[in-house]
Amino acid sequence: MSFLAIDVGNTRLKWALFDAARPGAATLAHGVEFLDHVHRLGEGAWAQLPQPAHVLGCVVAADAIKRIIEEQMDAWDVSPHWVVPSAEEAGVINGYDHPARLGADRWVAMIGARHHVLAQGPARPIVLVMVGTAVTVEAIDGEGRFLGGLILPGHGIMLRALEAGTAGLSVPTGEVREFPTNTSDALTSGGTYAIAGAVERIWQHLKARTGQEPACVMTGGAGWKMMPSMTRPFELVENLIFDGLLEIAARRFASP
Repeated sequence: MSFLAIDVGNTRLKWALFDAARPGAATLAHGVEFLDHVHRLGEGAWAQLPQPAHVLGCVVAADAIKRIIEEQMDAWDVSPHWVVPSAEEAGVINGYDHPARLGADRWVAMIGARHHVLAQGPARPIVLVMVGTAVTVEAIDGEGRFLGGLILPGHGIMLRALEAGTAGLSVPTGEVREFPTNTSDALTSGGTYAIAGAVERIWQHLKARTGQEPACVMTGGAGWKMMPSMTRPFELVENLIFDGLLEIAARRFASP
């Protein structure tokens, strides 16, 4: 009873085929495709896969991309399901003003983070950071309530905005320095510290709200770039969205 999990971000699609729809399931196959090339999946990587029993995806890209992805499954007799954030799922309570308007990737990652921390010990508040095209910083209390979060531009967006709006600047290949002494390092350091500062503020707010030191979890393709600059110890979890999809799938597709 294999299970296909799909994570569709702003620039790439990541997928993984598991041997079951449950946490801890073994990975049978996995891959990554840029969104410009998702139309190749049906005749490419997915053509080699056995038909999954269930498909569950998390998508933040446009509906047109989602339709192309669904077309790549035409050879299978299975209907894909897509996560839509709700008021509560898999032990996480959605505190957004309009729960369905929360980004699906944020919601699924929060579910993954909650269960990841619970697997390590007693429940704790969590600061969850996803570092990708955009950066999100989420606050979850010890009872699993999502209290709110931040959305920031990622490194690339920040640098391109500066390049477009400031004469004489170009996207740098600089390093993060405590005291930058050239423009490239100043730009790279500025973007990195802006993100780190936002994370630190949420950490302080969450500690003040709950009276506990939050667990800190980071995920996303650019997470490794941020880790050395964080003011708190963070655990980097590579496939947190897949972890969240497995938690959701275990409840949605459980055998009666």
